[in-house]
Amino acid sequence: MSFVDVWQQMDWDDIRLSIYAKTATDVERALGKSTLDLEDFKALISPAAEPYLEQMAQLSAMLTRQRFGHTMSFYVPLYLSNLCANACTYCGFSMENRIKRRTLGEQEIERECEAIKALNFDSVLLVTGEHQTKVGMNYFRDAIPRVKDHFSYLAMEVQPLEQDEYQELRQLGLDAVMVYQETYNAPTYAKHHLRGNKTNFEYRLATPDRLAKAGIDKIGIGALIGMEEWRTDCFFVASHLAYLERTYWQSRYSISFPRLRPCTGGLEPKSVMTDRQLVQLICAYRLFNPEVELSLSTRESPHFRDNVLPLGITSMSAGSKTQPGGYADDTPELEQFAISDERSVADVATAVKRQGFEVVWKDWHPAYSG
Repeated sequence: MSFVDVWQQMDWDDIRLSIYAKTATDVERALGKSTLDLEDFKALISPAAEPYLEQMAQLSAMLTRQRFGHTMSFYVPLYLSNLCANACTYCGFSMENRIKRRTLGEQEIERECEAIKALNFDSVLLVTGEHQTKVGMNYFRDAIPRVKDHFSYLAMEVQPLEQDEYQELRQLGLDAVMVYQETYNAPTYAKHHLRGNKTNFEYRLATPDRLAKAGIDKIGIGALIGMEEWRTDCFFVASHLAYLERTYWQSRYSISFPRLRPCTGGLEPKSVMTDRQLVQLICAYRLFNPEVELSLSTRESPHFRDNVLPLGITSMSAGSKTQPGGYADDTPELEQFAISDERSVADVATAVKRQGFEVVWKDWHPAYSG
C-alpha cells in the first residue's frame, strides 16, 4: 500500500470540475469550521473563494502564530552537482542542455560549507541533478557526513532512492528529504519527462512512503505550479499530505510553492498563477492543516515574500545560489532556475525582523523530541 493506490482511485477531470463547481456557500461553510476536510480545501482554492481572501488571510495568520509563534526558519540550498541523466523540459540542468557540468569534490564541499556557515545558516538543503552513477549513493555516503559536520540540520533534494538507502543516509546524518512530484497528472508528467529514471511516475509518487518507512524526520512534497492546471494539482498535494499524516504520523511534513521560472529551454506555464492566487493557496493550505510547514523560496520577488510571510509561511531560503560552488565562488554560470529575490542574507533577515519575526537559523532537531 502506498499513495499510488490512493491516486489510482482519483479522477483528475472529476476533481477539477468539482473544484470549479464550489460556491460562496461552500466557502463560507469551510471558513466557519475548526477542522477542514478535502472538500473544504476544494472550496478554499476555488474561484468562488477569491472574494474571501482577506478573511482567509486573517485566519491563516492567526493559526500560524498560534502554532509557530513569531519565528521564521531560514535555510539555504547547497548545490553539489548539476549532472543529470534526465531530460526534463522545465529544468536548466536537463541532460539535453549544453552547459558546463560540475560536481563538487571534497575540498570544494568544505569551501562551500565554510562560506555558508559564515552567513549564519545552520540548516542546509543539499541539491543535485539526478544521476545515479556519478552522483548516487557512493557520493552521498561521503558528502552527507562531511556537510553534517558543519550544520545541525541537513535536508536533501536528489533523485528518489530505496527505503534501505534512506535508512542508511539517516544514520549518516540526513534529517529531511524534499521530493516534488512536479505534477500529479500522469499524461502531463510524461510530456515533460522525456528520458531517464524520472520518467517513472509511480516510483516517484511512492517516494514519500519509502521516506516515512525509513524514519526520515521531515518530508517535503509539492507540485511545480504552472505545469498543469494549478488548482487541481494542488488539491492532489493536499490529498497526498492528508494520506501521509494519517499513515505515517511520526514524520513532519512541509509544502513548497515553486512557480515555473525562466530557465534554459524556456517552458511556458500551462496554467498561470497570479500573486493573489498564490496567497489564496498558501492560506488554504494553512486553514486545511495548521501543523504543516509552508516554505517559500527565492523564486519569488522580494516584495511578494515580504508581504506574504506573515500569512502562513514558516520557512524561507535566503541568499540562494543555484549553481554548484556558487557561495565560495560567485562567478555567474548557468543556474537551475532564475532567482527573483537576489537580496543578501543580511538584507532578508533585516526585512523579516522588521515585521516582528525572530529569525531561526536551524530546523527542529530530533534530539528535542527525546
